[in-house]
Amino acid sequence: MEDIHLRTKPLEMADTLDPLAPSVNDTSTAGLMHKIRLRFSRSSPPRAPGDGYVEFGEFRSERPGIKKVGTFAGVFCPVVLSMFSALVFIRMGYLVGNAGLLVTLGQFGLAYLIVGFTVMSICAISTNGAVEGGGVYFMISRTLGPEFGGAIGTLFFFANVVSSALCISACTEALVDNFGPNGYLVGDSPGLPNGDWYRFLYRSTLNAAGLSVSLAGASLFARTSLAIWVTTVVCLFSAFLSFFITAPGQIDKPDTNTLVNATNFSYTGLSSATLKQNLYSEYARDYTTASGELVDFASVFGVLFTGVTGVMAGANMSGELKSPSKSIPLGTLAALLFTALSYTALVVLTAATCSRELLQNNYVYLLPINVWPPFIAVGMLTATFSAGLSNLIGASRVLEALAKDNIFGFLLRPMVSRSGNPVLAVIASWLLVQVGIMAGSLNAIAQVNSVLFMTSYFAINLACLGLDLASAPNFRPTFKHFSWLTSLLGLVGCAALIFALRPAYACAVALACCSLVIALHLLSPAASEPKWGSLSQALIFHQVRKYLLLLDPRREHVKFWRPQMLLLIGSPRQAAPLIDFVNDQKKGGLFVIGHVRVGQLDGSGDPLADEHKYWLKLIDHLKVKAFVELCLAESIRNGAAHLTRLSGLGAMKPDTVLLGFRDTAPPKDFFRDPTSPYKTSDFDLENGTVIFPARTPTSPRLSASEYVRIVADVLCVNKNVCLCRHFHSLDMAAVERKVASLKYIDVWLVEVLAPSREEAFTVRALFALQLAAVVRSARGWQHLRLRVHVATSAPTAVLSESGRTYSIGADSAMMDPNLPELSPGRPVNERLDELLKLLRISATTHSVTEWPTLEDASRWSDSSVDENSVYQRVPLSYLQKVNHIIKSRCEQGTAVTFVQLPQPPKLPANPSAADDAICEQYLKVLDEFTKDLSPTILVRGLKSVTSTAL
Repeated sequence: MEDIHLRTKPLEMADTLDPLAPSVNDTSTAGLMHKIRLRFSRSSPPRAPGDGYVEFGEFRSERPGIKKVGTFAGVFCPVVLSMFSALVFIRMGYLVGNAGLLVTLGQFGLAYLIVGFTVMSICAISTNGAVEGGGVYFMISRTLGPEFGGAIGTLFFFANVVSSALCISACTEALVDNFGPNGYLVGDSPGLPNGDWYRFLYRSTLNAAGLSVSLAGASLFARTSLAIWVTTVVCLFSAFLSFFITAPGQIDKPDTNTLVNATNFSYTGLSSATLKQNLYSEYARDYTTASGELVDFASVFGVLFTGVTGVMAGANMSGELKSPSKSIPLGTLAALLFTALSYTALVVLTAATCSRELLQNNYVYLLPINVWPPFIAVGMLTATFSAGLSNLIGASRVLEALAKDNIFGFLLRPMVSRSGNPVLAVIASWLLVQVGIMAGSLNAIAQVNSVLFMTSYFAINLACLGLDLASAPNFRPTFKHFSWLTSLLGLVGCAALIFALRPAYACAVALACCSLVIALHLLSPAASEPKWGSLSQALIFHQVRKYLLLLDPRREHVKFWRPQMLLLIGSPRQAAPLIDFVNDQKKGGLFVIGHVRVGQLDGSGDPLADEHKYWLKLIDHLKVKAFVELCLAESIRNGAAHLTRLSGLGAMKPDTVLLGFRDTAPPKDFFRDPTSPYKTSDFDLENGTVIFPARTPTSPRLSASEYVRIVADVLCVNKNVCLCRHFHSLDMAAVERKVASLKYIDVWLVEVLAPSREEAFTVRALFALQLAAVVRSARGWQHLRLRVHVATSAPTAVLSESGRTYSIGADSAMMDPNLPELSPGRPVNERLDELLKLLRISATTHSVTEWPTLEDASRWSDSSVDENSVYQRVPLSYLQKVNHIIKSRCEQGTAVTFVQLPQPPKLPANPSAADDAICEQYLKVLDEFTKDLSPTILVRGLKSVTSTAL
């Protein structure tokens, strides 16, 4: 890690160009943080997180003219006012009158239990790092990533909009009840006109007033919230006092209630009989709805829950707080306790003093029974208007945060503010609130509002639960009073309540959230270039590590074998079709792309670090499911040996190594070929640098000796090897389009240098057969037919006494021990058909009766002859005849051909000139019998991979 240091010399003049910057001689914390920023910004270029430096949150220094607020004014007061909102003065009669004392207290207890768990999660996340503007959205997005965070942030934005509309509707209701015709404060005078359009006018006026305050700045509201809070508390205290002072009497019903004929209802004062009458539920009709809808448990809880949704108000003000990590937990918890005690006292006193008829038919009963009714009128107006204003400001801050994070790209880019107050975001939020107030009924808006906020609570608990379960070392919140259990209970509680009370709304919100997550994942610029960590990555790492430890290589069984491939390539530009093909061949197995660069560490850093990101970009471009392993070694052979031995992790290690073929075919750049499906300019940089430079005819080639030694090294460590040739001619798009000219996948179960009828039943032959069967089962290849070719004219193998091995020439092969005993004495093609049936492989067998014989066969079994000389003594005419036979079958419409790879020569540890000649001859043998074929894989398998057992 690079050293992080502070310079001690005086700052130059350029350091103080910012007129809002602290003074050069400022020794305060703000001044020191400013100097640190200047030092880092001038001394080093921008770097990605994790690239050798320590990542800090944004330094939150106070600048002149940008004042921050503290815990009481910035969190406690806004939370209390938002929670009181329409509930404390306007809807308490609705709750107690319908649900009764016991159910109301139970619902409050359930709501506070869920909110309490959620607040613990908020406190844990907010004390784990620097919290910036956007509040809850900021916490969720930085934890769950841009897709999920953006989806929940969008829903949370709409939740604040709906909540603001609800509070404005409540404020309008308070205006009409107090100052409308026959209102409590105007008596018999005309007062404000009433009617649907007049109510919409009042709502619009209040919304416009909220817009004016919001445009003046959130800090202004935060500073006035203290005065509003004091006013509301005084009004609430007057309500508590009135329960003990006001004498029993009759209370008139409001003019807005047209459901009942009675004109007044009794207020009994403190009475045990009244308390007993109000203990249990007795649901009636809601007189504020147009049709007088019948109230039920769900509708009561939906209205009640709006009284606890304001718990987010403090977190929404995070951008205006001096110390969000300290203020949010302390202020929110204190506000939660204060409102819980206030609600409980108000519910109990209401149930003990007011008849059920009064509560069901006059929701603003607190006003006429108050010692001085204007107290309650003022409380109604201040509590509802301030709560609506708080939600309007909160919505605009969430919208601005979404725009800053580039979640919706250019759509929200104008919402970003440069002055500190997001004017356009405020106006956009105000317009949406204006749409929301058209709903009219406060209780109807409350149902939607509760579902949206419970969804936000669900996401917060999910984020905290994931952080705790991921056991990330950097998750060290200073708030310790939480656990994974509290987060889980909050999460389950939110989900259960949403679907139990409002299943239709819940399904709609869940569908909207899922759609947003998918859309943002596919389209959002922030998702393609994430700036923050994602909790999903931490959880995946945690689970993968756990399951990798459970994956025991000692318990492997051939029944559950799957391909685990390591593809060694030089330049991806020339190997794109091969990479694409191996991605299909792996069939749910492991696929590792390996590359060796010749060089060594010189102390100046990792020479492969910058290149690695382009390999990952290559994976994305080719749309393959593969890992990348890069190796720096003194030679290609050493690097290939390292990758062969060390690639993978635990029991997930490649068992098959694939290499391109060493031939003289002219290289082809698939990234620049205009007709290629792999065409891209992503790896041709503007400065002229070419990533993955293609090999040219004049480029130095890997020597024959080093290439053959790489193949031998793979076999030496007991791994299967495949050499891939002619894959530059493979048209994967044509295969997927089911072109009529491509019909077959061919497998040749014949050892070229040791042809035998028994070859079809050896480990290496069945390994090639298994690979071909796997390719055919892959998507896009299933329409091709699998053909198995066997040489029936080849000599019978020389069997050992055990009957399981044969020996011809320099090679010997083990018969597959997992095969059952096939019918002896039958022709090889019939036994092969029987074997294919037992292996459940759909293929047709084809006998090759014209397979040539090797001249002077006695020499092939002469042990006195040097084994490596076999490659020099094999007749060229024989190889050409074999090539002609295979080519004639390929011309019938073969997409890919699998053939047997002859045993590489055995070379001494110290290279010599003679070794080069032997290797050249070996490669010439391979070249001659695979010349001009369809894309061909030369396979040499060492492990049994087939099973007929259940």
